[in-house]
Amino acid sequence: MSAVERFARTPIAWAILAIAAVLVAASTLAVVPETKQALIVRLGQPNRIVNAYKSGEPFGRTGAGLVARIPFLEQVVWIDKRVLSFDMDRQSVLSTDQLRLEVDAFARYRIVDPLRAYVVARGDERRVSEALRPILGSELRNELGKRPFAALLSPERGRIMEDIKDGLNRIARQYGAEIVDVRIKRADLPDGTPLDSAYNRMRTARTQEALTIQAQGLKQAQIIRADADAQAAKVYADAFGQDPDFYDFYRAMQSYRHSFGADGTQAEGSTTMVLGPNDAYLRQFNGGGHTERR
Repeated sequence: MSAVERFARTPIAWAILAIAAVLVAASTLAVVPETKQALIVRLGQPNRIVNAYKSGEPFGRTGAGLVARIPFLEQVVWIDKRVLSFDMDRQSVLSTDQLRLEVDAFARYRIVDPLRAYVVARGDERRVSEALRPILGSELRNELGKRPFAALLSPERGRIMEDIKDGLNRIARQYGAEIVDVRIKRADLPDGTPLDSAYNRMRTARTQEALTIQAQGLKQAQIIRADADAQAAKVYADAFGQDPDFYDFYRAMQSYRHSFGADGTQAEGSTTMVLGPNDAYLRQFNGGGHTERR
């Protein structure tokens, strides 16, 4: 029996062959998951990218799966394909209305250029996050410093976030990243005297705004009232011009109604008048009509 036959019949020999086959397969093949991008580096130089991110690519139809490489000459650098995030250190921002704000924010991003991410940050997502964190703080201070505190409480806040996102994106492209979203978690006034002072300024501003609105309302009411009085006077004048006797009768009836309390301005029967039967004020009760004016 030859040495080869004796070796083939030895269980230890088969175990050695199986281990060797596994080692060769492990050094030759790699499984690329859906959530990773594989950058193949040959002798320290990037060679190719497997399962690279493509916008709008449906899940399950990407380049994920088995990938072959040259053993000992090529290595795989794994770069995350998912949306990542990082928190900004708490920043102190001064708004245009001189309010100092304590702001917490975060950004979400994705590595879209694995080659650039490898060249600049060696494919380490943590290095990308650390590089972008101070840039986010700078962009946040720059944008919020152009606006009053009230802008953070209005629909303008969305526009502010878009401006911060665009500014951060210009830097993120240098690291092969794309900013997906930027959000402010909290924007608080400092505790103590600055907070009380800010509340007092806001209360004063709202009080002044309310007084201004009230004054404008009174002005409009006076204008409307004056216009109505002018129109009423014109109607009375037109009526007097068309029938002076009827106008005299109408005005006398209004005077009686008011004097005797029939219009509700005073209690009925509370007015006492001493007049002669031939007094001109009561001419309408005497079947009078037009009386001679002296």
